Amino acid sequence: MYIIKNALRNIFRSVGRNVLIGIIVLVIACSACVALSIRESANKAREENMDLLDITAHINVDRQYIMNEINSSRIDMSNQEEMKEALSGISELSLDELLDYAESEHVKSFYYSATVTLNGENELLPIDTTGVSNSSDTTDSTSMPGPGGGPFGGAPGQPMTMMGTQGDFSVIGYSSDEAMEDFIEGTSSITEGTMFEEATSEYDCVVSDELATYNSLNVGDVISLSNPNNSEEIIELNVVGIYDNTDNSESSTGFSTSTDPANKILMSYTALSEIIDDSAENATTSGDDEYSNEIRSTLSGTYVFADIESYDAFDAELKTMGLGDKYVLTSNDVASYEASLLPLDNLKDFATTFLWVILIIGAIILVVINIFNIRERKYEVGVMTAIGMKKSKVALQFVIEIFVVTLIAIFLGTAIGAATSVPVTNSLLASQIEQQTSNEQQTEANFGRPAMPGPGGQGGPGQGGPSQGGSSGKMLKGGDVEGPVDYIDSVSYSVDINLVYQMMLIGILLTIVSSSIAILFIMRYEPLKILTNRD
Repeated sequence: MYIIKNALRNIFRSVGRNVLIGIIVLVIACSACVALSIRESANKAREENMDLLDITAHINVDRQYIMNEINSSRIDMSNQEEMKEALSGISELSLDELLDYAESEHVKSFYYSATVTLNGENELLPIDTTGVSNSSDTTDSTSMPGPGGGPFGGAPGQPMTMMGTQGDFSVIGYSSDEAMEDFIEGTSSITEGTMFEEATSEYDCVVSDELATYNSLNVGDVISLSNPNNSEEIIELNVVGIYDNTDNSESSTGFSTSTDPANKILMSYTALSEIIDDSAENATTSGDDEYSNEIRSTLSGTYVFADIESYDAFDAELKTMGLGDKYVLTSNDVASYEASLLPLDNLKDFATTFLWVILIIGAIILVVINIFNIRERKYEVGVMTAIGMKKSKVALQFVIEIFVVTLIAIFLGTAIGAATSVPVTNSLLASQIEQQTSNEQQTEANFGRPAMPGPGGQGGPGQGGPSQGGSSGKMLKGGDVEGPVDYIDSVSYSVDINLVYQMMLIGILLTIVSSSIAILFIMRYEPLKILTNRD
């Protein structure tokens, strides 16, 4: 008890020195609190937003793997025949294969769609914002597969074939209402008529309001479409509804009018599958390559997961289920989410580095101050040990003094850090987003590409520029990001009990480190020498 009382008295006796120590610890505590708050904010933002994330994924052909195989085989990529032979074994997964993988316990649900391109008949004209006329465009080159096998690849389960002639319109068949994501999310809605019945075999369709206006179409009309590879193969569809698409982010790529959202015609997968099967059954072949004039389709299957753990587990399970190395599971949802966290993760890394730097520098300063403190109080140490007090108790008194001052400063620093951590974090996060955006805009400019505005007109939410999520050099889980990224641009986490515990631990560590040198000096001192050598 005497040691504690004497330690408290000494704190008030040397107010100036202890105030100096307190200010140093206060600065360390404020900085450490903000740094720890940034780390916790990043962790909580990841957890909270991940819980709200709806994860969908696709099994795609791994284009990088295919290109590596082609390069390792030393194939002349300018030789069309060699490229065709190398790609002949690449096929999109069949619907049966996709359904087999969907049986996994990790998959919440599964839906799919098929896409074909057809030409218009009886003066049915596509909306053309590309300046490209499709009706005479015949592509006689192979193409790397896209989602589900390739944009214009072969029929499900078949080797990828020549692309053939592309039609003016994209006709998409959906397996269920769940597959029509635009209507579920609210970016598309029926404005006239009704939606076709789910899984119906009737040749019913819905068309965009732009296409309906352009061609004077009404609900109840019949539109005629033809196979772009066989103009004599006519398909008639009943217009049962007209829909509006409010998503302005989707636009034509300039490759074909069929890629324009206004030229999309939607129908049931069951009915479209029947059209595809009939076309394959009645198809003829021509040329040395036995080129088939059947309607070509692209199948896309979408897996839905309840959480990221299920996604990761399914990804690992696919190999044991027999999925080959040339296929890969990708999720734009996960990739976009990871990309949205890049500025916050970068800030977290910076905060971690800053925390270690401030602790190391602060500890060194405190050690130096305490060395001078012990040297100044050497006579006091000599007197207390000369009258019989053990050196360990003398050292303990000094430790208590340092600890009390440090503890008070830690509490004040934590309070100030708690009050400033959120605005400081959001300010630093805004700077990170601006830097991230600037880097991405510069990268796009280096490639001669125009900037793609994101939410807020510049990139992230109210922040800057386009983002593909990969300019930071980090590999994103889930694959590439499609479209602009909505960065997480604010946090609300401040300080909780766990952070207070961490600050207490920092205070204890600072006390131990800064007082350890003092203890060594005290244990080395000889009281008689100190008293006899006093100036």
